[in-house]
Amino acid sequence: MTALQPLGTLACLGGIAAVFAVATRRDNVPAMVNATISLLLVFVPILVDLTATRAYGVSLGLAPELPLWVAVAGLIHSYGMLGMYDDVWWWDHLTHTLSAALIAALLYAAILATIDTTAISVGRDVVWTVVVSATLLAGVFWELVELLARDLARQFRVPSVLDHYGRRDTVIDLGFDVVGALLVLVVDVRVFVPMATASPTGTVTALAWVLGLLTVGSLVLSLVVVVQYAE
Repeated sequence: MTALQPLGTLACLGGIAAVFAVATRRDNVPAMVNATISLLLVFVPILVDLTATRAYGVSLGLAPELPLWVAVAGLIHSYGMLGMYDDVWWWDHLTHTLSAALIAALLYAAILATIDTTAISVGRDVVWTVVVSATLLAGVFWELVELLARDLARQFRVPSVLDHYGRRDTVIDLGFDVVGALLVLVVDVRVFVPMATASPTGTVTALAWVLGLLTVGSLVLSLVVVVQYAE
């Protein structure tokens, strides 16, 4: 099964490349941009692991499921930019659930590693609350990015690389973000725990930075939105 995961990642990368080719032929700039970003994101965890190993002699224990999960989410999202988001009503729900589940699985692993490292005692309810809240916070941040990307595109009269369909859609998106997080918690997905415990101190630091950046970023973007709509 483990040997098939890299093949699955390569297949998804090929799919994203095909989406990019189709988008180029159609002169669909948003789809081209999203496909390019999706391709690059697949290699981020791999490059981070290689850098940590060669530069610091620390192996992060990269789980092969991580680039595969990123690749699947990127493929579905990229393909959606070719028209599936508009033509298939559940496509957006699928991408949000899958992406939120990935974020939640990483957060869940990081929190479990943090608990083991700090030897603190917390109940399951606390862990679930933190994972769902942090995943929801990431969802809020993404929705704000989508909104500002759309408004900037309108201001400069260029195609928007991200679609934003209004407040109702935002609420529904956030609802499916919560669904993705709850699926991870209910199933007890611990596939990334070995990776998180490979470098406990680094995991704790990364978790603190991610939560801090999401909080600050969401606040800053919220202020930008408030100021923009107040003008």
